[in-house]
Amino acid sequence: MKSCGVSLAAAAPAFSDEEKKMAAGKPRGKTKEGTLSLTAEEREELSGLDSLLFGFLNLHENGAKTETLLLKAVCCYESLILKAEGKVESEFFCQLGHFNLLLEDYPKALSAYQRYYSLQSDYWKNAAFLYGLGLVYFYYNAFHWAIKAFQEVLYVEPSFCRAKEIHLRLGLMFKVNTDYESSLKHFQLALIDSNPCTLSSVEIQFHIAHLYETQRMYHSAKEAYEQLLQTENLPAQVKATVLQQLGWMHHNVDLLGDQATKESCAIQYLQKSLEADPNSGQSWYFLGRCYSSIGKVQDAFISYRQSIDKSEASADTWCSIGVLYQQQNQPMDALQAYICAVQLDHGHAAAWMDLGTLYESCNQPQDAIKCYLNAARSKSCSNTSMLTGRIKVLQAQLCNLPQGSLQNKTKLLPIIEEAWSLPIPAELTSRQGAMNTAQQAYKAHHPNTEPVLGLSETPISQQPLPVHMITYSEVDDLSSPAKRKRISSPAKYLEQLRTDRDHLNPTQKLMLQQLESQFVLMQQGFNKGQNSHLPGSNDEQPSFSTDPALYLQAASTNIQTSHRMLPTSSITQGLAFNHLSHTATSGDQQGICCTKESTPSGNRSFVPEISSHTEDTPNGCAGVKGFSNRVQQLMAEPICSPNSRDSTSPNLISDNPQMSSVLIGKANESMMTGACDKVNSIHPESHTKTNNSVASLHSSVISTTAAKSADQTTTLGVTSISSPHIRLQTVNGKGLENSNSSKNTSLPMISHKPDSPIIPSMSVSIYSNSTEVLKACRNLDKNGLSNSHNLLDKCPPPRPPTSPYPPLPKDKLNPPTPSIYLESKRDAFFPPLHQFCINPKNPVTVIRGLAGALKLDLGLFSTKTLVEANNEHTVEVRTQLLQPADENWDPTGTKKIWRCESNRSHTTIAKYAQYQASSFQESLREENEKKMQHREYSDNESTSSDNSGRRRKGPFKTIKFGTNIDLSDDKKWKLQLLELTKLPAFVRVVSAGNLLSHLGHTILGMNTVQLYMKVPGSRTPGHQENNNFCSVNINIGPGDCEWFVVPEGYWGVLNDFCEKNNLNFLMSSWWPNLEDLYEANVPVYRFIQRPGDLVWINAGTVHWVQAVGWCNNIAWNVGPLTASQYKLAVERYEWNKLQSVKSLVPMVHLSWNMARNIKVSDPKLFEMIKYCLMKILKQCLTLREALITAGKEITWHGRTNDEPARYCSICEVEVFDLLFVTNESNSQKTYIVHCQDCARKASGNLDNFVVLEEYKIEDLMQVYDQFTLAPSVSSSSS
Repeated sequence: MKSCGVSLAAAAPAFSDEEKKMAAGKPRGKTKEGTLSLTAEEREELSGLDSLLFGFLNLHENGAKTETLLLKAVCCYESLILKAEGKVESEFFCQLGHFNLLLEDYPKALSAYQRYYSLQSDYWKNAAFLYGLGLVYFYYNAFHWAIKAFQEVLYVEPSFCRAKEIHLRLGLMFKVNTDYESSLKHFQLALIDSNPCTLSSVEIQFHIAHLYETQRMYHSAKEAYEQLLQTENLPAQVKATVLQQLGWMHHNVDLLGDQATKESCAIQYLQKSLEADPNSGQSWYFLGRCYSSIGKVQDAFISYRQSIDKSEASADTWCSIGVLYQQQNQPMDALQAYICAVQLDHGHAAAWMDLGTLYESCNQPQDAIKCYLNAARSKSCSNTSMLTGRIKVLQAQLCNLPQGSLQNKTKLLPIIEEAWSLPIPAELTSRQGAMNTAQQAYKAHHPNTEPVLGLSETPISQQPLPVHMITYSEVDDLSSPAKRKRISSPAKYLEQLRTDRDHLNPTQKLMLQQLESQFVLMQQGFNKGQNSHLPGSNDEQPSFSTDPALYLQAASTNIQTSHRMLPTSSITQGLAFNHLSHTATSGDQQGICCTKESTPSGNRSFVPEISSHTEDTPNGCAGVKGFSNRVQQLMAEPICSPNSRDSTSPNLISDNPQMSSVLIGKANESMMTGACDKVNSIHPESHTKTNNSVASLHSSVISTTAAKSADQTTTLGVTSISSPHIRLQTVNGKGLENSNSSKNTSLPMISHKPDSPIIPSMSVSIYSNSTEVLKACRNLDKNGLSNSHNLLDKCPPPRPPTSPYPPLPKDKLNPPTPSIYLESKRDAFFPPLHQFCINPKNPVTVIRGLAGALKLDLGLFSTKTLVEANNEHTVEVRTQLLQPADENWDPTGTKKIWRCESNRSHTTIAKYAQYQASSFQESLREENEKKMQHREYSDNESTSSDNSGRRRKGPFKTIKFGTNIDLSDDKKWKLQLLELTKLPAFVRVVSAGNLLSHLGHTILGMNTVQLYMKVPGSRTPGHQENNNFCSVNINIGPGDCEWFVVPEGYWGVLNDFCEKNNLNFLMSSWWPNLEDLYEANVPVYRFIQRPGDLVWINAGTVHWVQAVGWCNNIAWNVGPLTASQYKLAVERYEWNKLQSVKSLVPMVHLSWNMARNIKVSDPKLFEMIKYCLMKILKQCLTLREALITAGKEITWHGRTNDEPARYCSICEVEVFDLLFVTNESNSQKTYIVHCQDCARKASGNLDNFVVLEEYKIEDLMQVYDQFTLAPSVSSSSS
């Protein structure tokens, strides 16, 4: 296959020169120093090996030659890099990263990739590099960075040949991060792609079905599972897992029938699952749970025994066995089973609770309290409040007992400390020990063989561990987790090894040597006084301790990763399916949670696991836990959490200490290492006020116009979001060169290299005519063709802006809201009002008294009039929780969160009006009751205050918000729409100066009016308007609304907060925590909108709104004809594309309509529009030429004036001019459109597609040539 990566061609001369010098007079393949060298044939073979082969290149079956070549290449590269002291071309490091990735040496791969990143300013153009980096991050479960790397690959190269693999992995990661909508979209994109992938179509279908199950969409999940079972030649492992999930769903979900029928079906499904895979311990465990629930105790014991025998000695199984023993009144046996459970997983809340219940039933309250405390401390415990209450009750009982009564009482069970030391049953230790030995032997001989669904048969302990997740218990030979030694730090471990030097086994001796050598290197490194900080994310950055123990941890990493026990050539390893090994059992509750609990090897798992333990006992606790969790946490925080940006990559250590120093780099050009702490980061350019928003369109345009004046030659470098290592750090406000304080020193890191100025893709400026553009396109050779459809050509992928610098002082974080008070119609039409509103310095403007000044009849939009006009009109309803406007609590009222609950349904205007009225009546009754209570208890103000405080934190009342009511039909709503023509032109729904009026078609709610019907507490969650357009909102009344507004420049900060809270900034419902914003120095405008007030939201402003009273609002979007508006709209268009989100405003279609309809006199706006036209014209020309060259016929289709813009039916990107339609869709005249990339994924040579042309190329060229800069009004008048 053709490699998309960096070719060795550039590297070959350097190799040749070096090798000629080194190998003169020596046997072939050896140099003077005895090092290896590469032949021309080997270099040619290596040129085709890059990250794209990962998962498809089998080095263990008939691949020994390739593996040998890769190992040799790595040695040669490292030798050459050492000889040149790291001063080699960046391509060497990229290729070295590819080779190490294919060899599954992940620390070295990451080290080389990061070195390439630091040297190559336009690294984002190299899709193979981004893909390889994403794979490494994915391996380490650093999902935050893996997602960004993969998204950038699809952005810079939509036709990437491994796009299916990327969509699959994105689907898996979004599933773990609970972003189910994005997960489903990427799974479906992977499913329609006909290219090869590491998972089969049925396995992807299984994930989609499980995604439904995870969202509690049980009927959809059941239907999808059953449909999957109808697939011909379904692999046995997939069939077994599907049947297992169906069985478990029937056991847990009440919606699937009555109890007896459900349990019968569950047992049947699980028995069929075991017929397909008799060795599934998980299915045996689930079957035992089913038997236990219907009272078949003996069958349940047999199933649990089988589960243990089939290698599934999990804490869940032992906990369930303990419950059975306890139910059979065998307390000592139950005790031993529970002890087995908690020794396998110290954080198993259900086992601790059941053990506490056992002790309590045996009248041993002190031991019960200890168990309950352990349960309450567990992250998997879901009812800590109940436990806390029970602990207090037991403590009170202990206080009331006579002194010495407990000591004199005979205990039925050993105390917890004694029970912990009891011998673990032989069936656990012997089976586990034999299993581990057998699996290691098997992996050594069959390294690429994985279970088809990668369930818990693959222990994560075999994964090479990132540095600061290494545990030293792995070198212990003790079989019981409870007996393993706990070493608090590598330094202590080194000390212990030195003490026991004469009694070490070979493995420990090897580790001692490595630790000592690394300790010496570390001391030398610190003596040099190197210090810097890891460039990281936008706000909270990972920093690294200078603790020598980190180098010692790195040494142990190399020992344990030097042999590759688990190949990640298959995506099934680790992340892909392990989280399916347990399924929720708390009644019908099922969900995914990410855990940082330790695994048996000490590794932290970020893979969610669905809990599988809640027995029908009075004090049962649903235990949501990570798979195979260890007894206690041993190490520091993991490298990354899916919901946190406080993360970094693992240490970058080579087996060769010299090589490590070269790859890590020197001083400020160095790589990152260390543990996860937080430091504040300041962008290097932040000291001067710059626009740090998404890639600047204007800067792209400026770079194409060399003939412009000097003030137009400045470009804004835009950095990528794919890696945490992208900016220089400052320490306490000072640069790195001034940060020599020992308190702030850290290990060497990469420093960010500024991006090179953005250059145009061709030597054609926006002032060239269309003929020159056509000529330039035809001169591009075949290899020069690009499928990229990005408006911001040759710019890095867009990224959120950093927080503006310098930060605002705390007393400026509640700025006064810009407000204009109107007294007359003349005031409303005064030109400076328009200029004030569209000024980018004003994120929001409140125009007060507008309705009165213009004598608007707001009664036309009242609920009474709406019911009389169209009572059956559709209303979208959002069911929400009534909360204080400045707070957002979880449903239990225990903690503040960002996620905003808002469930969708539909009703009619008449029915919602009835609800609105009844809500008002109910409020009046409640108010009267409160007045009566106030008179009765007026003498006890403190009590009233306390009760009020408790009411603020739930349980919360449920309310309904009527939203998105469409008023676009000018026949139904003629009077209402006519009334709005009284408004000034700049805020009207339709006007010549409104960009959205030039679309030529309707976008509901944007260039049409929408109505909102509210009761107190109705919330419009945080958002920016679609494509960053301005918006107009008028409060009809009679009640008020409270608004919260954040300037556009801070949307990157809010995006970071959303990511930290596992929320999608663009798609999720979120309500910011004001305390978080103030802590991050984000200013918030807060004001009340009264009836008749108009709120103007400027381009890109972030806002959220809550109704204070009962009111209606009307709103729509406006696009001022300004450079700022157009720039922000295009930037959001590109950001949406990166995030795989559809842009409601088709900016390509709009730009061409603007060129046809509008005379532009603003030079900046003209240059931006002209640049986009040139970019799209180039794409149309090159694609047309390529299709003609390939012999593909282009059929004329045309379009009508009011026809909407076209979007790809698969990926939802805008499709302009050339439409790819299936033969079937074309014959049926349904015209289901595909973009070129999606069409080629479905049919590589486009045999099944017809290409339809909407515009004649001559017409587009004419529009392009006739769009010229119009003279300004001032110059024409003079």
